[in-house]
Parts: sequence; C-alpha cells; structure tokens
Amino acid sequence: MSVMKIRIWPDDALSHVAEPVKSFGADTQELVDSLYETMYKAHGIGLAATQVAVDKRVVVLDLDPGGSSDPEYRKELDEWGVQGPVTLINPEIIEADGAITWDEGWLSLPGITETIKRRGQVVVNALDRHGEPFTHHASGLYAVALQHEIDHLDGKLFVDYLSRLKRD
Repeated sequence: MSVMKIRIWPDDALSHVAEPVKSFGADTQELVDSLYETMYKAHGIGLAATQVAVDKRVVVLDLDPGGSSDPEYRKELDEWGVQGPVTLINPEIIEADGAITWDEGWLSLPGITETIKRRGQVVVNALDRHGEPFTHHASGLYAVALQHEIDHLDGKLFVDYLSRLKRD
C-alpha cells in the first residue's frame, strides 16, 4: 500500500473516463488498499481512481472514517444504508429518484465546497474488491457520495455543476 498523489484541478487526468476493471488480482487489491490509505490521509470520505490518475472504474467510500459515537449521526448512517467502508468496482447507477441538495467538497479542489443538486435515492450495481456483484440502495449523503464518485469515473467534474461565474 502507498499514499498516492491526488490530482488537483485543472489536471487533465481528472477528466479521463475510466475503463472497466477486468482482473481482480494483486494489482487491483493493491490499488484498492492504496485508495483507502490515500483517502484517509486526505481526510476524505470518498475517492475515485481517476483522482489519482488511474483510469480504472474503482471507488472507495467511508462516510464514518473516525467511527463516530454521535448517536444522531449513527442513526443517519443507518437510514442512508451505510454499513462501513465500501469498495465499488465498475459501479453503475441503475435507478435514481428524488432530489437532494448537499454542500459537496472535492479532494481535487481542496478547501472549496458548493451546494450541488443530485438525486436523493440511488440504486447502484457494482463488484466488490474480489469481483463479487452486489447492489446498494442509498439515500442522503450516501447517495450523494456515490453519485459524486461515479461522476469522477465518467470524467465529470465537480466544477461542471457550477455556473460559469462560480467556475471562473
């Protein structure tokens, strides 16, 4: 495992469309471990491989990296369907409904947050780090984080949601 360099906008690597993962060998396992290590070091809750210039459809998420003891937050995590750190390989949103606005940050544009409108609930099909398929039903922050990270894999950037004035 190793901490990888997170690319900072406007680095061209951030707009690459990631390729599907076809092999679940040692290279994929090392990438997943390095993504977690990098995300935790940067104090993030999600990281896509494209943010470290690896054009593979791999995302890691952990909405509770410090293991919050706050009962209200634990309740929200349960309501959102969060069950600890999750690795999503070749994720695909198959259903999306509702609307939610959330103040989103971006590890590739440190210190900047903006209110973004997204779908409030999503259903995502993906493979785990061993290539086993699973489906996640997510709402709230979990749905936002999934959409945000999948956008990275599709070459869509956080700034694409901003008005031209805000981008400038």
